[in-house]
Amino acid sequence: MRSGHNTMSGIGRLSTNGSVLLLCDMQEKFRPNIFQFTNIVSNAARLLQASRILGIPPIVTEQYPKGLGPTVPELGAEGLTAHAKTKFTMMSEEVEKEMLALGNPKQAILCGIETQACIACTTFDLLEKGIEVHIVADAVSSRSQTDRLFALSRLRQSGAFLTTTEAVLLQLVQDAKHPKFREIQKLMAQPSPDTGLLAFIKHCL
Repeated sequence: MRSGHNTMSGIGRLSTNGSVLLLCDMQEKFRPNIFQFTNIVSNAARLLQASRILGIPPIVTEQYPKGLGPTVPELGAEGLTAHAKTKFTMMSEEVEKEMLALGNPKQAILCGIETQACIACTTFDLLEKGIEVHIVADAVSSRSQTDRLFALSRLRQSGAFLTTTEAVLLQLVQDAKHPKFREIQKLMAQPSPDTGLLAFIKHCL
């Protein structure tokens, strides 16, 4: 079953130019309850490393950090300003200002939690602004695998592109002759762990 994408999305070819990496609410209090939390954060951390290598700006948010705690250290986001929020979208006034300062990126690479909540609302807001959204399926999750998989299906229907960590890394460099390819290749030394997406793929085929 293949749903059509909005015409603004084109074919979904990623580029380092005009892209932003959005890292949503990967916080301490979520650690024990989110399905595949460790692997989700590990994949997001690799994408953050790649963004630094390739010059793609990252933006980090935290949902009510007073109650849910700070961003987990293994994400590797030290030195980045985490934007606190209460809404179920990353697109707070502060994030909007940061996006404007970046020249209004045309593509967003989206990771984090929870898929049916903040990932979904962020995706809707971005799509309404005409920004192409690439949801990294093995770098987003929820407390419930059911919520996660149904949210991915719903967001795909709305026009978001679903991808994986390794696919993003390869699409951003596109050529083994890329001057940063060796550094990106090191991030793929180990294959991405299985995060329970096979059931979703079977549903889509």
